[in-house]
Amino acid sequence: MSTDPGVINSGPDSIRELVEKFGTDAFRSQETADGIPTVWVAKEKAGDILLHLKTGIKEPYRTLYDLTAIDERVREKRHGQPESAFTVVYHLLSYERNDDIRIKVGLRDDSPSLPTITGIWPSADWYEREAWDMFGIRFDGHPHLRRILMPPTWEGHPLRKDHPARATEMAPLRLTDEKEEAEQEALRFRPGDWGMKRQREDTDFMFLNLGPQHPGTHGLLRIILQLDGEEIVDAVPDIGYHHRGAEKMGERQTWHTFIPYTDRIDYLGGVMNNMAYVLAVEKLAGITVPDRAMVIRVMMAELFRIASHLVWYGTFAQDVGSLSPVFFTFNDRERIFGIVEAVCGGRMHPSWFRIGGVAQDLPSGWDRLMKDFLDYLPKRLKEYDRIVMKNRIFRARTIGVGRYTRDQAVEWGVTGPGLRACGFGWDFRKKRPYSGYDRFEFDIPIAQNGDCYDRGVVRIEEIRQSLRIIDQCINNMPEGPYKSDHPLAIPPLKGRTMHDIETLIGHFLGAGWGPVIPAGEAFSGIEATKGNNGYYLISDGSTMPYRVRIRTPSFAHMQMVPLISRGLMVADLMAILGSIDFILADIDR
Repeated sequence: MSTDPGVINSGPDSIRELVEKFGTDAFRSQETADGIPTVWVAKEKAGDILLHLKTGIKEPYRTLYDLTAIDERVREKRHGQPESAFTVVYHLLSYERNDDIRIKVGLRDDSPSLPTITGIWPSADWYEREAWDMFGIRFDGHPHLRRILMPPTWEGHPLRKDHPARATEMAPLRLTDEKEEAEQEALRFRPGDWGMKRQREDTDFMFLNLGPQHPGTHGLLRIILQLDGEEIVDAVPDIGYHHRGAEKMGERQTWHTFIPYTDRIDYLGGVMNNMAYVLAVEKLAGITVPDRAMVIRVMMAELFRIASHLVWYGTFAQDVGSLSPVFFTFNDRERIFGIVEAVCGGRMHPSWFRIGGVAQDLPSGWDRLMKDFLDYLPKRLKEYDRIVMKNRIFRARTIGVGRYTRDQAVEWGVTGPGLRACGFGWDFRKKRPYSGYDRFEFDIPIAQNGDCYDRGVVRIEEIRQSLRIIDQCINNMPEGPYKSDHPLAIPPLKGRTMHDIETLIGHFLGAGWGPVIPAGEAFSGIEATKGNNGYYLISDGSTMPYRVRIRTPSFAHMQMVPLISRGLMVADLMAILGSIDFILADIDR
């Protein structure tokens, strides 16, 4: 038996099954702060190992949850990991096991490449394009390896450590007439580049640009449609118009100053965005959050879930032609913002969660505001059911449209209400409780048909379940501190700050430079408003993250749009887009 700590001799069932199939020499293990089984494999064997994990074992890992990369070239504290210039990271999910596995492939040369896995998971298409766009990693055999978030004329790969992070580090932009013309030409859609034909037998196809400013797309999105009359033959989503380099910014901010940036990912989710990030940081730092802080987090996160779903409700109705509901639901969201402002001081982007807890304790009278809202909203929901969900025109536009099966949803990485609309009662709050969700009683809403209408049914019932959770928070709010007294909790509790000069100095250093998080890696995912949102953080033992990976649900969901829109009408596409409840900033980051 080997004594090398990187060689696998035992471990979780998934690792042992791989060893039995491929032998111990094929793997090196890595310990991580999140406890997810993590192994390094050679790039020549990566495809076979990934295929085996998906199809060759009992209770397989059928979901490619995420695929990303790391530029390792300036990382100092790797704790015995294999040498590599770049690392490709595959994060797989098995619903049957309720388990994850992380496969890493090290690439040493300056022109890194490895075979594509689009033949194993079709959803790898966009993830591999993103890894090439951001890191310059080639995936041999990929059908459309081209930029996905950056403009087609962009030079360099932004998430490489040697790429500039700020505009002040680049030459001033000069948009000459010639450059503008070249940029416009680069955006021209050429069907042949995507394997599309311009005609079929006696039919000439039409290619229609939907966007990038179409009001029905909830942000700047462009979808190029291949049409036979009004029937959609194929579709190519063109994303990136909202890309702001959130992951790059995360690697230039201190651990605590990045919190406000998370609010701008799913910009309708408010503090829900903070949750996944601070949970990952707390795993890295070993911080235990007090009970009161956990319940406060749950209460505010569920309040923002309701706010986000209300926006979806009104705009979904608007997308299929009903204008009045959007005014009603936005008015209800304003009531929520009144509560959020009273508690947090902010409204849409309060950035209120902190490493170790929340920013302040609840103000006097918070419970009355919450109870008033809990009394108000159920009556409104009944009215919306009558004017929207029972409306025969709305039902005709959504029932049976944009349908996908449970197997398709799992294959393409669909999470959240879209997954539960297929009859699969999976909710991360129940299956993998975080922040004390296991202490609350609530149901997992499901539907059966996986179409536009059922995705709506699930979200509406989720609003009612969120009201139920908030009611339990009000009635069972624990006493005690609202933040951990751990030395890496930022900012520290005021009582400790003024204790003596040493703690005051510690406060200045922590608030100014930020905490020094121990070297390591950790992932944390939550049941966010639109599906599973997760942060994969890597620390090099510094005041700033070495790598910030943001796994968003909308990225996976948008990639599925062509599959579920082929053969339908252009008008049906608007219902599909509305039912998905995506946010462009959540896609582009």
